[in-house]
Amino acid sequence: MRLLRPPDTELMAAVRRYVTPGRRSAKRYMKLLHGNFLDMPEPERSRFTHSLARAAKRITDEELHTLLDSEWRARLTASWLIGLDRRSQFRSRIGELLLAGELVYASQGYCFALTRFEDTVDAALLVDYLDRYLPRLDCPYDQHWTIGALLRLDERLGTDHAARFLVSDGLWWHSAMKDQDPLKWKEHIDMLCSIADVCMTRKRFLWP
Repeated sequence: MRLLRPPDTELMAAVRRYVTPGRRSAKRYMKLLHGNFLDMPEPERSRFTHSLARAAKRITDEELHTLLDSEWRARLTASWLIGLDRRSQFRSRIGELLLAGELVYASQGYCFALTRFEDTVDAALLVDYLDRYLPRLDCPYDQHWTIGALLRLDERLGTDHAARFLVSDGLWWHSAMKDQDPLKWKEHIDMLCSIADVCMTRKRFLWP
């Protein structure tokens, strides 16, 4: 007779509170995925970003660790909350998860968090990820988010780490991402970070 594993009550509580809060059909993680909330109409979009900011300030480190040990939806959401509140104490854990490349979509959150930390160490983690996964044509996951994040960090830090990937014969143009425009993904990351700055300081954001 197979014994059933008891439910992880701490994980279930954290998921209900932060990953799938409320009764709406479109759960928080779905709005974070790909930055889908950018397409939401106002004032729904503002309500969403402000609720996200409140969650980022409210969630405990223990709850974040619990979510990061779970599946992609929980990891994506936790990484966003970490990035919003710039909890750089999670840098090593986020870096480990990014380089492990275990779950599709979760890397979007890791890239967002590392970009928000805005340090040369974070740029180095993004470079390591691109070096490891761009040559692998069987892993066309979130490298477009990674190059966008790295380009933003280069701009903010005055570095040029992304350059060697994007030269005429660079790894980017031989990867599964070669049809993706890195500059457009930088613009995407720029927009997300601008929104993060605004909602975390409770200022009104004027949408284009």
